[in-house]
Amino acid sequence: MSNRPDLYSALEAILMVSDHPLQATDVVNVMRDAGFISGTDDEVSAAIDNGFHDLAKEYSQQGRGFELHHNLQGWQLVNAVEYEQIVAHFITEGQTARLSQAALEALAIIAYKQPITRAQVSAIRGVSSDGVIRSLTVRGLIREQGSDEQTHAALLVTTGLFLDKMGVQSLEELPSLAPFLPESVIHDADMADDINNDMNMS
Repeated sequence: MSNRPDLYSALEAILMVSDHPLQATDVVNVMRDAGFISGTDDEVSAAIDNGFHDLAKEYSQQGRGFELHHNLQGWQLVNAVEYEQIVAHFITEGQTARLSQAALEALAIIAYKQPITRAQVSAIRGVSSDGVIRSLTVRGLIREQGSDEQTHAALLVTTGLFLDKMGVQSLEELPSLAPFLPESVIHDADMADDINNDMNMS
């Protein structure tokens, strides 16, 4: 089995965009197909798992502002515990200000498509939405509820505070989505609905 020196960098890149904890087996085929590593499934999985362990140790020794956390679900980058307060302050700073266009887009998508994963929100918007989703979560407008059966990614839903801010009693009373989103986003969402409907009918 051969390892390329940048295997760990590749693992970091995947961890940065993943919206759920990763097991070594989750990225075996990705690493092999991309040419970063070769060998049997067991060998590749072991090398990747070792890479996760080495990265976690390296981050801990360097005193980074983030750490590679491991639990039964897998490996995931999280804020270092000692910096949670400053991160929360950064996200909530100016909380009374109006939401950005990016935050409004993500919030509208979650409101009308819930339950929905981070990856699905990003796919509809065409850009990573992790930052605005964290901000919306800290503001108390959305929360995690359950996980997707296939990907095990956390599902996002709106909160009671969101309904209060919107001045409605239930999601059924929400206004039309169209005025709040660019045409490109609406088009992508419509296409996603068409694809899902076709799949459900087949």
